[in-house]
Amino acid sequence: MMMKYLLALAMTVLATNIRAEIKTQSVEYKDGDVTLEGYVAYDDAKQGKLPGVLIIHQWKGLGDYEKKRAEMLAKLGYVAFAADIYGKGVRPQDVKSAGAEAGKYKSNRALLRQRANAGLAALKQQPKVDTSKVAGIGYCFGGMGVIELARSGAEMAGAVSFHGALDSPKLEDGRNIKCKVLALHGADDPFVPAKDIEAFEEEMRKNKVDWQLVKYGGAVHSFTDWGAKPGVLPGAVYNEEADHRSWKAMQSFFAEIFTAKRQ
Repeated sequence: MMMKYLLALAMTVLATNIRAEIKTQSVEYKDGDVTLEGYVAYDDAKQGKLPGVLIIHQWKGLGDYEKKRAEMLAKLGYVAFAADIYGKGVRPQDVKSAGAEAGKYKSNRALLRQRANAGLAALKQQPKVDTSKVAGIGYCFGGMGVIELARSGAEMAGAVSFHGALDSPKLEDGRNIKCKVLALHGADDPFVPAKDIEAFEEEMRKNKVDWQLVKYGGAVHSFTDWGAKPGVLPGAVYNEEADHRSWKAMQSFFAEIFTAKRQ
């Protein structure tokens, strides 16, 4: 009896491992003449096409944080593609250089949209992606990026911004948004002034976008970033509770947009 039990247990463990084999790899793609390097993650054991999720990185570029998030999404049953906005090998290592690099795109929203769309196209080219079920998420700089992607008129089901910039340079751009929008925001974020939140809300309302804004009390900027330690960058600190709540909010949002009938 004991031998049969151990054999059954071993087979269960083996089956579990087979069911959750996460495949990852770097993917080179292009925006014109610029070479970009993204990162894809998916569960190879899942059959058929899967919903796809684009990830746009924070201001230091695509790194271990976004790769970990991609793997987390893969475990939830999505094909996750972490995009590269800056270009292959461009990975700022300090606050000054990261601010300068991010500033190039914040001041040139057309270029940011172009790079984000290149990432979206690369996601849709992944063999396991159901191109009718695609969404985008972004962190900090990437939160701004995913909203700009939506403003470009990109064909996707939803956009999720985690502690992203919420300014609205052109209110009329909201009329191009075809997807649902979810903004997950630290209520005490010192980097997002009240006027920007007001402009974001006005843009969404004026253009009749299907949108949500969730504020997490006690949370500041970078509340999902495990590496945001107190005292390193004032106003940017990890908040475990807000991180968990926002991740669950994203999952609920995905359940809604990927199961609803598309028009």
